Amino acid sequence: MITWLYVEYRTRKEREGVIFKNHVIQWFEVLDGLLGRNWKILGLVFNCTFLLFGAVIQLIACASNIFLINDHLNKREWTYIFGACCMLTVLVPSFRNYRLWSFFGLIMISYTAWYMTIAALAHGQVANVVHTAPTTKVLYFTGATNILYTFGGHAVTVEIMHAMYKPVKFKYVYVLATLYVFTLTIPSAVAVYWAFGDDLLRHSNALSLLPRTMARDVAVVLMLIHQFITVGFAVTPLYFVWEKVIGIHNTKSLPLRAVCRMPVILPVWFFAIAFPFFGPINSTVGALLVTFTVYIIPCVAHMVVYRGATARQNAVEKPPFFLPSWTGVYLINIFIVVWIIVIGIGWGGWASVTNFIQQIDTFGIFAPCYQCPPRAPVAATPPKLHD
Repeated sequence: MITWLYVEYRTRKEREGVIFKNHVIQWFEVLDGLLGRNWKILGLVFNCTFLLFGAVIQLIACASNIFLINDHLNKREWTYIFGACCMLTVLVPSFRNYRLWSFFGLIMISYTAWYMTIAALAHGQVANVVHTAPTTKVLYFTGATNILYTFGGHAVTVEIMHAMYKPVKFKYVYVLATLYVFTLTIPSAVAVYWAFGDDLLRHSNALSLLPRTMARDVAVVLMLIHQFITVGFAVTPLYFVWEKVIGIHNTKSLPLRAVCRMPVILPVWFFAIAFPFFGPINSTVGALLVTFTVYIIPCVAHMVVYRGATARQNAVEKPPFFLPSWTGVYLINIFIVVWIIVIGIGWGGWASVTNFIQQIDTFGIFAPCYQCPPRAPVAATPPKLHD
């Protein structure tokens, strides 16, 4: 739906003589051009908030991963360090500059996923392993909203699509990419759960359960770099929005843009330090932000844009060959919206917020080391006996 509306908006503007040479089209602009100011505000609020916390989650993950290699600093101290490193993302002009990094990131995440699969199978099941699956509604719907978050990455679809030379082909690329992601997530999830069972409920980072080896350290480092790149993916659209707000988006001065982008990364740093609950924060974002940003708003917007017979007749994109009827498209959109409202926002929102509050009650805000194993007590030095 997002691709569909983007192509519609861009085609209409180009027919009017608008040139997007130095301008990156964003989702809120698509909504504004097709549906008006109120839709623009709605898209802007949900999209920016989601991207903000998406960057927060990846920054938290950076600290969680590096702690597995070096625990001399706690996770909060590592967040300070990586938050400062993320300041470098202000130097990246656009998504076209991420192409090579995206390719490397794909190799990195592939290694890590298959390492987890092979290492878990080689490790075998731990003693007295238990596989109870979700035992409460909170656990079940927390997991469900985590899945919503995981596959909510197309919140930055428009910016990535705009970086392509043939944006209309993005939807085919995205389907293939999603299928490839399944080959990484499903085998690793099944293997690690088979090996460790319910221990995963107490370890938000599954890598922490695998024995430390050189292969695991390589996986952690590669995952760390991948997540650092993902922080850049999440904050770059926010940089664009901020540049447009202060009126410098079309400037060719990269140093000026870099300096003006600085205030955007600071809230990311702050929230990562304040709420380091990797896992619970993912499901909360999935239930309260991804539901609207990625599923409800695009589907409803599509139905509103093409509600008239004339709009459907003049549509740049037509229904796909496997669903040639506009009625079928509307029925699928309605089903998705209802399902997401009931499962994602309703049950999922209740479960994720309940779990998030439990983490605050247990660990507190600004927790120095979330879910860290207790340190072994230092043995006291016996007193010297004097004559």
